[in-house]
Amino acid sequence: MNYGFVKVAAAIPRVSIGDCRSNAEQIESIITRAEGVNVQVLVFPELCVTGYTCGDLFAQQFLLQSAEQALMQILNNTRSLDIISILGMPIAFNSTVYNTAVVIRKGKILGVVPKTYLPNYKEFYERRWFASASMLAEKEAYFCGQSVPIGTDLLFETPQITFGVEICEDLWAPIPPSSYQVLKGAEVIFNLSADNEGIAKNNYLRSLIAQQSARCLAGYVFASCGFGESTTDVVFAGNGLIYENGSLIASNKRFELGEQLIVGDIDVERLQMERRVNTTFAASKEAEVKEVARKVRVDYPSKPIEIGRWIDPHPFIPSDNELHERCEEIFSIQVAGLAQRLLHTNSKTVVLGISGGLDSTLALLVCVRTFDKLNLPRTGILGITMPGFGTTDRTYNNALSLMQTLGISTREISIKAACIQHFEDIQHDITQHDVTYENAQARERTQILMDVANQVNGLVVGTGDLSELALGWATYNGDHMSMYSVNASIPKTLVKYLVKWVAENEVANETKATLFDIVETPISPELIPADEDGNIKQKTEDLVGPYELHDFYLNNFLRFGFTPAKIYFLAQIAFKGVYDDGVLKKWLHTFFRRFFTQQFKRSCMPDGPKVGSITLSPRGDWRMPSDASAAAWLREIEEL
Repeated sequence: MNYGFVKVAAAIPRVSIGDCRSNAEQIESIITRAEGVNVQVLVFPELCVTGYTCGDLFAQQFLLQSAEQALMQILNNTRSLDIISILGMPIAFNSTVYNTAVVIRKGKILGVVPKTYLPNYKEFYERRWFASASMLAEKEAYFCGQSVPIGTDLLFETPQITFGVEICEDLWAPIPPSSYQVLKGAEVIFNLSADNEGIAKNNYLRSLIAQQSARCLAGYVFASCGFGESTTDVVFAGNGLIYENGSLIASNKRFELGEQLIVGDIDVERLQMERRVNTTFAASKEAEVKEVARKVRVDYPSKPIEIGRWIDPHPFIPSDNELHERCEEIFSIQVAGLAQRLLHTNSKTVVLGISGGLDSTLALLVCVRTFDKLNLPRTGILGITMPGFGTTDRTYNNALSLMQTLGISTREISIKAACIQHFEDIQHDITQHDVTYENAQARERTQILMDVANQVNGLVVGTGDLSELALGWATYNGDHMSMYSVNASIPKTLVKYLVKWVAENEVANETKATLFDIVETPISPELIPADEDGNIKQKTEDLVGPYELHDFYLNNFLRFGFTPAKIYFLAQIAFKGVYDDGVLKKWLHTFFRRFFTQQFKRSCMPDGPKVGSITLSPRGDWRMPSDASAAAWLREIEEL
């Protein structure tokens, strides 16, 4: 119903140290509030029922009894709610006190998880009051009138999610308990914490959580003590953090005086897919897991939730604060790949077609920096402009200007006469502007590039991009072919940003204006004659759909293995107010139809550098039968 999304939350109550009844009222209020926004699992900070900073009061029978009474109060007052809550409190068991997480729902205690690693250094001295979970031999405990499972081997399983629990310092251990929990099946980890503040500690903490969630291919929900715990020598700022596989989903503002509820949506289906693909995860299970987990099954009702998390409509485009760094990195990968190919083949010359469009421009810019890096003269780059029946003055002049200002060797070879002769040879009506008319031009251009490369003992550098490969928007053995394809894993939406970045950071002023105009030029193969005003008539996105949609579909299909229904669901959120549902569905159908039918082109694509998390190389990331049927995928789209 929710396409794998589970709504989780971290709560930061304003604790009154030692006043369990008051704390219970705070906790109840937050649980009710979270239930109101359909949170399924809610975690509170460490020892939130009593307060973390009670010190030697933890040895007092009265405080322990008050904590148990407070929990019974919470159980009674929330017994009608579906939400699962995880509370921190001390529990006395067999004359020993444990720092525990208590998992509750609908008036029942589902399980108790004790803390394993007790910090006993600097400002921490928990071993003064608590015993480690490693000392616990029993599997059951009698508490609040209930016999409940207790131990670190507990996992909690609902129809939507399997989760584990660890407490504060457990995360800081060399091998946290959560590492074993995820190998036993936990998809999300909830951490009850009492991390006090210090200079730069928050940045380190965030890095630690991000790394653990990424290493475990898991969600990680972290709730740490807030303002009310600040006493004597320590200050607590309240930290609510929700991560998914290394990415921050939601966070709060620290140092707030009141209570806070941090809500986020974790895509469990995405995590499951990541684990299926990552064979190292499965291998780790075999090597490390010696015991199975005790799973507490919870009958949680399935109900729709409103997805509140932001869905990035342009997943391939870096965010503004890292755009420069990422563009530099991507460009450098492309350059390194081409440089290696040139050194390996001892080539001093490259040949590429320059159309005045985005893709050939980026390929040329990669060649220029590669030659500069190898201390080769730019004259070894031979750019050939090949005007045809659809070439416009705008793209033609931009191509000439670009080659001239960059200082490369240039040639102009018109394809018109050769194509006219070819049409006569195969008896094709030149006024019939069909696929034969278009592809003949693309193949003629490729033949010119290949033959000229033989003349000058050079390599043909391909210009086609990832989005075109996904859609099969390339002429087989035409622009589909080259000797090295530098843009092979660069999606169309990113090409524009890379060219713009180069214009702003890499080239002289005389080249900038041309690059900026190329960025603004409509995307077109220019294989159909221009309109009566000399403008581009054949616009690619009018024919196959907006590239921003296709790149969004491609990322969610290839990167995460999502179904068409889920991709459509995500697109509705990401492009709300931009495209209506009919448009989204139309181009989603086009994407899957073309992706499946055009695999044969990708099965023999040339080498090219892998840049991001997605590539369609048949030698690496994507191996698919050329005759695989799209019928099931298309049926699901039609039934939406």
